Amino acid sequence: MTKSEIIVVFKEAGALLEGHFKLRSGLHSNRFFQAALVLQYPDIAEKLCAELASRFKDRGIQCVISPAVGGLIVGQELARALGVRAIFADKEDGELVLKRGFAIAPGEKVLVAEDVITRGGRVQQTIDLVRAHGGEVAGIAVLVDRSGGQAVFDAAPEALLELELETYEPEDCPLCRADAVLERPGSK
Repeated sequence: MTKSEIIVVFKEAGALLEGHFKLRSGLHSNRFFQAALVLQYPDIAEKLCAELASRFKDRGIQCVISPAVGGLIVGQELARALGVRAIFADKEDGELVLKRGFAIAPGEKVLVAEDVITRGGRVQQTIDLVRAHGGEVAGIAVLVDRSGGQAVFDAAPEALLELELETYEPEDCPLCRADAVLERPGSK
């Protein structure tokens, strides 16, 4: 799929929003990508994630892990496309942990999956969790990277789409100065 084809899919699903948004990272933006609105269609989620998974076919991935909640569907669909198991990390006291009997074997090659990266905090927590359990991070897969290259990890993320969306620190936000209504469209 080309970038323009992917953007059309996101727009048709109503997943690219315009307004004044507070992101989970704390930054503000005039545009927001709501992954859940495109992932609510299983056939589209499967197609997009299969396209993303094709970039990891030769890496010997044994497991896909995603942080709950945003990355769950992405992780499940990537695992399906790669023919491996999917697990997820739960948030507990602000940290990501493995629960529900999930485990990572020492040396297991794990793909970290997420829906959207802005600053990359949740992805880094997931990487740290994999390593704390002795796993090897074999890649990072994300539907949309909106970090503009600012989210840096020791493994480069593979994004289905990189969006250059303006973000602002709250104190520098022109939308706040214009008294635009601030929306919190994310999962919180």
